[in-house]
Amino acid sequence: MRGPHNIWRLVRTGATFERTGAMKLALEALDAPPMLRVAARIMGWPFKWLGLKGDPSMPPVLRALTALGPAYIKFGQIMSTRPDVVGDDLAEQLKILQDKLPPFSMQAAHRTIESELGRPVDEVFSDFSEPVAAASIAQVHRATVRDTGQDVAVKILRPHIERDFRRDIDAFYLAASVIEFLSPSSRRLHPSGVVRHFDTVVKGELDLRMEAAAAAEFHANTQRDAGFTVPAMNWELSARRVMTLDWAAGLPLGEVAQLRDAGHDLNSLGARVIQMFLRHALRDGYFHADMHQGNLKVAENGDLIALDFGIMGRIDAYTRRVYAEILMGFIRKDYRRVAEVHFEAGYVPADKVVDEFAQALRSVGEPIFGADASRISMARLLAHLFDVTDRFGMETRIELLLLQRTMVVVEGVSRTLNPSLNMWDVAKPVVEEYIMDNIGPRALARDLAATAAVLARFGPRLPQMAERALKRLAEPDEPEKNTSLFGPVGWVGVGVMLASLFLMMVGALQG
Repeated sequence: MRGPHNIWRLVRTGATFERTGAMKLALEALDAPPMLRVAARIMGWPFKWLGLKGDPSMPPVLRALTALGPAYIKFGQIMSTRPDVVGDDLAEQLKILQDKLPPFSMQAAHRTIESELGRPVDEVFSDFSEPVAAASIAQVHRATVRDTGQDVAVKILRPHIERDFRRDIDAFYLAASVIEFLSPSSRRLHPSGVVRHFDTVVKGELDLRMEAAAAAEFHANTQRDAGFTVPAMNWELSARRVMTLDWAAGLPLGEVAQLRDAGHDLNSLGARVIQMFLRHALRDGYFHADMHQGNLKVAENGDLIALDFGIMGRIDAYTRRVYAEILMGFIRKDYRRVAEVHFEAGYVPADKVVDEFAQALRSVGEPIFGADASRISMARLLAHLFDVTDRFGMETRIELLLLQRTMVVVEGVSRTLNPSLNMWDVAKPVVEEYIMDNIGPRALARDLAATAAVLARFGPRLPQMAERALKRLAEPDEPEKNTSLFGPVGWVGVGVMLASLFLMMVGALQG
């Protein structure tokens, strides 16, 4: 679907923001630079009449986002968790995008269930409610399974949502290409790669069989986490466009006044949101990557209940260690170590100076510590951090996008519960626990054992591999590149010998 028609989509986006009156408000909320404000207004105003009208009963920004479609609504959902960036009033308005969008019809829901499960709704469920929540991609109904009497939540994709998302994402690809063409300096941020990553994530979210698998894995990982619950899946009543899982009773995390009236400890809940996210990311390498208020409930006993598993993040063991060391360095104000970790991981080009980068990081971190979180402007902080990454030529790490985005979201969610919450103080015990278990002697012993297990599978072949390598080294007629100790064959011989020595060493340690 990519092509010139996407130019029309981008023009209409700007025109819609201008027509609904959202352009000025959005630019002010995001504290956009004066030149960007002027350019946006000049480009949007002449095409104002082409913009979508939207629902006039909605506030301007909400009206524009809902008119433009699901991908724009997703962006609004993220911003709803950042009152420190967009302001309290706009953040409160945007919360509607989390689970209070207009639902699609019951007839369409029934048709989808019958098509996907092969049976009429009345045959599957003894009770099937009106929608209890409706978001950008799907809506949820409460139901009772006829055969078992079990209370369940039934999630159903919106009609034609695949087509609508495809249209939006194709326009985003064009926007990324235009940005890269007009601003070569932006290429280090990989705008097209960012959109490509978002595209991959969305494709998974539009197949509820993948979400069901994600929910099952997350449920298994977190069963022993006190104060955190993931509903169990019902595989028999799930398919590509329908997913069924246990009903989770509780108050939405976004209803702060109700939570307070019910006697819940808001400070404790705010801390737990951040700590659970970090624990899952660091311990399991698998985390909920869409933790806005609409996807979290609080049970009567105070447990956090996670919902909606369409966007999950996964990071490998090495990246987890790098991330933990960076966090710990900031917590300890060891900016030199934070800088070294960036260089060791290849996040900063090797021709830059470690001490200079450490000094720049200090200028980012120091204003945070000891300050009341409610007085910290995350918009200015992020702008400062962007300036630092630009100065040192850091490229966007596509594999860390979900992790970074979710970190921003969970901090925003936590601060709606406790505006004075300091993320670093809350994160410290979780990161220290991970460091103790994964960076040090115990981690080294586990790594050695895991490597030995892999090498042991090649044990029977090691003598023959060593013999062939040594024979090749001894042949006088071989080209110089093969007879050199550091040539390809030489490296094989060295590798085999080192592997043998390594196995003997590990065997002695284990003995």
